[in-house]
Amino acid sequence: MAHGDTHNLAIGYLLWIFGFMGAHRFYYGRPVTGTIWFFTLGLLGIGWLIDLFLMPSMDRSAELRYDAGPIDHNATWILLTFLGVFGIHRFYMGKYLTGILYLLTAGLAGIGVLYDYWTLNEQVSEVNTGAR
Repeated sequence: MAHGDTHNLAIGYLLWIFGFMGAHRFYYGRPVTGTIWFFTLGLLGIGWLIDLFLMPSMDRSAELRYDAGPIDHNATWILLTFLGVFGIHRFYMGKYLTGILYLLTAGLAGIGVLYDYWTLNEQVSEVNTGAR
Protein backbone atom coordinates (compact mmCIF):
# COMPACT_ATOMS: atom_id res chain seq x y z
CA MET A 1 0.00 0.00 0.00
CA ALA A 2 1.34 3.39 -0.98
CA HIS A 3 0.27 5.87 1.63
CA GLY A 4 0.85 9.58 1.67
CA ASP A 5 0.22 12.45 -0.71
CA THR A 6 -3.51 11.82 -0.69
CA HIS A 7 -4.85 14.92 1.01
CA ASN A 8 -3.82 18.56 0.97
CA LEU A 9 -3.96 20.81 4.01
CA ALA A 10 -4.83 23.85 1.86
CA ILE A 11 -7.86 22.03 0.46
CA GLY A 12 -8.74 20.97 4.00
CA TYR A 13 -8.75 24.60 5.08
CA LEU A 14 -10.75 25.60 2.01
CA LEU A 15 -13.38 23.02 2.97
CA TRP A 16 -13.11 24.18 6.60
CA ILE A 17 -14.59 27.49 5.47
CA PHE A 18 -17.72 25.41 4.87
CA GLY A 19 -16.90 23.39 8.00
CA PHE A 20 -20.11 24.24 9.78
CA MET A 21 -21.55 21.81 7.19
CA GLY A 22 -18.90 19.17 7.97
CA ALA A 23 -17.16 19.32 4.57
CA HIS A 24 -13.62 19.17 5.95
CA ARG A 25 -14.49 16.26 8.25
CA PHE A 26 -15.88 14.23 5.36
CA TYR A 27 -12.75 15.10 3.36
CA TYR A 28 -10.50 13.73 6.10
CA GLY A 29 -12.49 10.50 6.38
CA ARG A 30 -14.55 11.32 9.45
CA PRO A 31 -18.12 10.84 8.17
CA VAL A 32 -19.80 10.41 11.55
CA THR A 33 -18.54 13.71 12.93
CA GLY A 34 -19.05 15.28 9.49
CA THR A 35 -22.71 14.36 9.74
CA ILE A 36 -22.90 15.70 13.30
CA TRP A 37 -21.27 18.97 12.15
CA PHE A 38 -23.78 19.17 9.29
CA PHE A 39 -26.81 18.85 11.55
CA THR A 40 -25.48 21.03 14.40
CA LEU A 41 -23.75 23.71 12.28
CA GLY A 42 -20.31 22.65 13.51
CA LEU A 43 -21.47 22.10 17.08
CA LEU A 44 -22.93 25.61 17.00
CA GLY A 45 -19.64 26.96 15.64
CA ILE A 46 -17.55 25.85 18.62
CA GLY A 47 -16.38 22.58 17.05
CA TRP A 48 -15.82 24.40 13.79
CA LEU A 49 -13.44 26.87 15.47
CA ILE A 50 -11.61 24.11 17.36
CA ASP A 51 -11.10 22.27 14.06
CA LEU A 52 -9.06 25.21 12.83
CA PHE A 53 -6.29 23.95 15.13
CA LEU A 54 -6.97 20.23 14.60
CA MET A 55 -6.65 20.36 10.81
CA PRO A 56 -2.92 19.47 10.61
CA SER A 57 -3.43 16.30 12.67
CA MET A 58 -6.51 15.32 10.63
CA ASP A 59 -4.43 15.80 7.48
CA ARG A 60 -1.59 13.58 8.78
CA SER A 61 -4.09 10.92 9.83
CA ALA A 62 -5.70 10.88 6.37
CA GLU A 63 -2.27 10.57 4.72
CA LEU A 64 -1.66 7.38 6.71
CA ARG A 65 -5.11 5.84 6.14
CA TYR A 66 -5.63 6.20 2.40
CA ASP A 67 -3.73 4.98 -0.65
CA ALA A 68 -2.21 7.28 -3.23
CA GLY A 69 -2.27 6.42 -6.91
CA PRO A 70 -3.34 7.63 -10.32
CA ILE A 71 -6.72 8.89 -9.07
CA ASP A 72 -6.09 12.03 -7.05
CA HIS A 73 -8.05 12.25 -3.79
CA ASN A 74 -8.05 16.05 -3.89
CA ALA A 75 -9.37 16.33 -7.45
CA THR A 76 -12.05 13.76 -6.70
CA TRP A 77 -13.18 15.65 -3.59
CA ILE A 78 -13.35 18.94 -5.46
CA LEU A 79 -15.41 17.31 -8.21
CA LEU A 80 -17.75 15.73 -5.64
CA THR A 81 -18.15 18.94 -3.68
CA PHE A 82 -18.97 21.17 -6.62
CA LEU A 83 -20.30 18.79 -9.31
CA GLY A 84 -21.46 15.75 -7.33
CA VAL A 85 -25.04 15.76 -8.56
CA PHE A 86 -23.73 15.45 -12.12
CA GLY A 87 -21.54 12.44 -11.25
CA ILE A 88 -18.38 14.03 -12.63
CA HIS A 89 -16.32 12.59 -9.76
CA ARG A 90 -17.54 9.10 -10.72
CA PHE A 91 -16.50 9.60 -14.34
CA TYR A 92 -13.09 10.74 -13.07
CA MET A 93 -12.72 7.51 -11.06
CA GLY A 94 -13.64 5.42 -14.10
CA LYS A 95 -17.08 4.49 -12.77
CA TYR A 96 -18.86 5.40 -15.99
CA LEU A 97 -22.14 3.55 -15.45
CA THR A 98 -22.82 5.15 -12.08
CA GLY A 99 -21.57 8.46 -13.49
CA ILE A 100 -24.26 8.29 -16.16
CA LEU A 101 -26.81 7.25 -13.55
CA TYR A 102 -25.89 10.24 -11.35
CA LEU A 103 -26.03 12.54 -14.37
CA LEU A 104 -29.55 11.40 -15.26
CA THR A 105 -30.93 11.35 -11.69
CA ALA A 106 -29.23 14.37 -10.06
CA GLY A 107 -26.95 12.14 -8.03
CA LEU A 108 -29.80 9.72 -7.32
CA ALA A 109 -31.76 12.65 -5.89
CA GLY A 110 -28.85 13.60 -3.64
CA ILE A 111 -28.76 10.30 -1.76
CA GLY A 112 -25.91 9.00 -3.92
CA VAL A 113 -23.97 12.19 -3.32
CA LEU A 114 -24.43 11.77 0.44
CA TYR A 115 -23.26 8.16 0.14
CA ASP A 116 -20.17 9.36 -1.70
CA TYR A 117 -19.43 11.92 1.02
CA TRP A 118 -19.38 9.00 3.47
CA THR A 119 -17.27 6.67 1.32
CA LEU A 120 -15.25 8.65 -1.23
CA ASN A 121 -11.84 8.22 0.43
CA GLU A 122 -12.29 4.45 0.49
CA GLN A 123 -13.57 4.42 -3.09
CA VAL A 124 -10.53 6.32 -4.36
CA SER A 125 -8.12 4.13 -2.35
CA GLU A 126 -9.81 1.02 -3.74
CA VAL A 127 -9.50 2.26 -7.32
CA ASN A 128 -5.86 3.22 -6.69
CA THR A 129 -5.05 -0.17 -5.18
CA GLY A 130 -6.72 -1.98 -8.09
CA ALA A 131 -4.81 0.19 -10.59
CA ARG A 132 -1.47 -1.33 -9.56
